[in-house]
Amino acid sequence: MKKITFLFLLFTINISLAQVKGTITDTKGEPLSSVSIYVDKTNKGTTSNDNGEYILELSKKGKHTIIFQFLGFETLKKEINITSFPFELNVKLKEENVVLDEISISTKDNPANAIIRNTIKNKEKTTDKLGTYTAKFYSRGLTKIDDAPESFLGESLGDFGGGLDSTRSGIIYLSETFSNISFQKKPKKFKENIVASKVSGRDNGVSFNRAEDSSIDLYENSIEIFNNLISPISTNAFSYYKYKLEGTFYDPNGKLINKIKLTPKRKGDRVFDGFIYIVEDDWAVYGADLTTTGAQVNIPIVNSLTLKQSYNYSNEIAGWVLRTQTIDFDIEFFGFKPNGKFSYVYSEYDFNPDFNEKTFTNEVLTFEKNATEKDSVYWNKLRPVPLTKEETKDYSIKDSIKVVRKSKKYLDSIDAKGNKFGLLDPLMGYSFRNSYENKSFSYNGPLLRTSFNTVQGLNTSAGFSYFEQLNKKGKWWTAGANVNYGFSDERVRPTFYFTKKWNNFSRPRLSIFAGVTTPQFNGREPITKLNNLFSSLLDRLNYLKIYEKQSAKVSYSEEIKNGVYFSSSLEYAKRKPLFNTTNYSFAPQDKNGGYTSNNPLDPTDFTNPAFETHNIATLNVGATFVIGQKYLSYPDRKTNVGGSKFPRINVAYTKRFGASNSELNSDLFSGNIRQNLNAGNYGEFEYNIRGGIFLKKKNIAFMDKLQANGNQLTFPLDNQLTSFGLLEYYKFYTNDKYAEMHAQHNFKGAILGKVPLLNKLNLHLVGGVKGLFMADKKPYTEVSVGLDNIGFGKWRFLRVDYVHSNYGGVSNDGFLFRLSLF
Repeated sequence: MKKITFLFLLFTINISLAQVKGTITDTKGEPLSSVSIYVDKTNKGTTSNDNGEYILELSKKGKHTIIFQFLGFETLKKEINITSFPFELNVKLKEENVVLDEISISTKDNPANAIIRNTIKNKEKTTDKLGTYTAKFYSRGLTKIDDAPESFLGESLGDFGGGLDSTRSGIIYLSETFSNISFQKKPKKFKENIVASKVSGRDNGVSFNRAEDSSIDLYENSIEIFNNLISPISTNAFSYYKYKLEGTFYDPNGKLINKIKLTPKRKGDRVFDGFIYIVEDDWAVYGADLTTTGAQVNIPIVNSLTLKQSYNYSNEIAGWVLRTQTIDFDIEFFGFKPNGKFSYVYSEYDFNPDFNEKTFTNEVLTFEKNATEKDSVYWNKLRPVPLTKEETKDYSIKDSIKVVRKSKKYLDSIDAKGNKFGLLDPLMGYSFRNSYENKSFSYNGPLLRTSFNTVQGLNTSAGFSYFEQLNKKGKWWTAGANVNYGFSDERVRPTFYFTKKWNNFSRPRLSIFAGVTTPQFNGREPITKLNNLFSSLLDRLNYLKIYEKQSAKVSYSEEIKNGVYFSSSLEYAKRKPLFNTTNYSFAPQDKNGGYTSNNPLDPTDFTNPAFETHNIATLNVGATFVIGQKYLSYPDRKTNVGGSKFPRINVAYTKRFGASNSELNSDLFSGNIRQNLNAGNYGEFEYNIRGGIFLKKKNIAFMDKLQANGNQLTFPLDNQLTSFGLLEYYKFYTNDKYAEMHAQHNFKGAILGKVPLLNKLNLHLVGGVKGLFMADKKPYTEVSVGLDNIGFGKWRFLRVDYVHSNYGGVSNDGFLFRLSLF
């Protein structure tokens, strides 16, 4: 045993000594972070930490040429002769000295424009050199906060895992990831296998630092993870940027580098500001120092984002490869002011990988066994960028605290504070937690569950629920009971439910429900309770039409294969009509003609119901297909990735049977196709197509007919791609054939950004078309044009649409206002 221990220690010591290390500063002695350090003409490299410290692993003694590259500073080429390890090499970098030659100064044409045009022209040729490769990828995420608030909305925020000092400042997030990545350009494929991952103070060790999400390719026309910001070398970049050649310099290998300042033509566009460095003759990116704001990326809480990239020349492919990248961010929201940096290092490129048909699959992320459980010895050997003292301290403190905070004694003490009953809890709700056993019992208060409609009048709900987590991989169960009471119809309507889920991979879920509810006649629920509350009480418009359902239902769902989702349910219900029981409103009695009846077939009939009371059973069987669905395999879950180039397809069969009146029984086949297509610099296109057909046309109950989602509100809280803008709520329904189509294109800044003066407003043009087709009715169509991204500064959540509809030659027009969240 002693021999094994000795050999292990000897091995780790040798590893730690086989390195070049030191500190990098400027001429004033200030440390320089994110400096790219690499061995000349090799794929071996690293970067410096926030204190300017670096460690470069080398396996051989002797002569080496080390390159130190950092944008804004002269690249340093240092020749060393290593006779023993560790070898200390401290360097100072001089500020960049760029000059403009006489030709650049005297030429009438803008030389920067010619350089950018050549770069754009050669993009395909440049990126073809990187057509296939494998590489090592290391990332580190760091988030700090200064003067963090102690509470938010009356709730204590704690100490953020133990990372704050007495001034409530410090590190609130620290993570690292090391992985192997594989890339293929045509067709575009990406695969990542995470070898090691850790998060300070957390058990699972799964970080945000995914390589594909971190890859910012300036050769693409738009940067998708930055809300499709226009690249400075996009094919239509000259519509968005002005360029100026700041000067030139030579890199250590004699390559002429052009430093180009780029300035947005319009500050509100989805653009960067800063500098891009282009290699003369190669017409490749040498480096980038770019900044954007929350207004550009459409994230209001972001003050700024800064992207820095450094590329190195590879003799193997006679091209330039990304070596280091950093993203600095500055955020501000509700008194919180976090800031931080994500750093990335790419190394050990192999441009002739042995890919085969099994290399790339729909599984784009995997974890090696025990990847989240690597110890400090392993990380010290693996880590290409040394930790700062602050980061080392954060790991040490939080890892120690983590052990304490997992203990029963600590968790019980926290629960004791959180489980105290407050004065507002009878109205707001209350939860009693047992964190150590992952159990909770909750009371759901009525205050936020209160609404109004003309059938129930003022109505509210309250209830109890129990939740128990059985493992960390998604196995849990919950059960509960709720009671709804209508003060006008004086009816109590109880419900009971039970749900169990087995895992986070295929996500099988079983649910059982029983009780009395008041669903809308249109099961797609076109009217929100909030919309109906305001329209009823303020305008005396009771659009919500409901009936009573006493039912018992069991349902099951699961992803049975990647991209194939199965769902089913069986329900037996007694359905009975309801009538208005109140005429209350803040509005005058005659406003808008007064309240209508609860009969959607005849709003003027307050006596006769839309259907007769009956019992009926309903069987639903459905499947959803996401063709080519990519997914991430984490140790405790499977996460599906959106953005497939194929549409999402849903098919379903609904059988209603067992009714005393056989005319109420029916068989319905329905389907839905939906897709969101990223058009890059030209915006985003979305469409949604839905249709259905009954096997036999029968006189079925009104709520079982196929219905469109209408809208009669000026400010609806609905989804633009599932509803019509000017269609009456219950005007279109059928027991025959049915189809509807919604499509819209948001041009972002592609059109209005080119219109003088108007482009200063940073508005987005949106165009849309909709169509509704039924076997027994004439087609209904809508065409719309709108403006999105309306607001002030970074806060731009409003959208306005002008809609023109046509039905049977009769036209209608109107304006709709929406939050762009919907």
